[in-house]
Amino acid sequence: MFSQTVEYALRAVCHLAYTAPGSSTTDEIASSTKVPVAYLSKVLQGLVRAGVVKSQRGVGGGISLVKSPGELTILEVVNAVDPIVRIATCPLGLQAHGANLCPLHRRLDNAMASVEEAFRATTLAEVIAEPTTSVPLCEFPSAKPGPKK
Repeated sequence: MFSQTVEYALRAVCHLAYTAPGSSTTDEIASSTKVPVAYLSKVLQGLVRAGVVKSQRGVGGGISLVKSPGELTILEVVNAVDPIVRIATCPLGLQAHGANLCPLHRRLDNAMASVEEAFRATTLAEVIAEPTTSVPLCEFPSAKPGPKK
């Protein structure tokens, strides 16, 4: 449902939320999030253009969030790199339908509206604070095999 670009952007901002208010280099983010550096660079450029993250060159520089994790919503991140598209008029271009969507397209648009609202209501702080046994973006060392019986 969401593009690889959205996935990578969300991974990157989650990493930055964990390190906020500090900054990270592109290489650090790529390593932590398992995103190819070249692709991540393009994603980060989009996030900079949208005002989600800022980039500072030089010693002590790096990428950091513009807003605090408690102020930045998932919707802002998604819309920065691959905006959610709502269905306003018949996607088939049927004149008779116009803005009066058929039942199928109305349901599809309603689903997108629900996703949009859920993302609008969710901050990065909520995502990274949620209790879980699955720590995002981290690989656990493999368990050592026990003695054979």
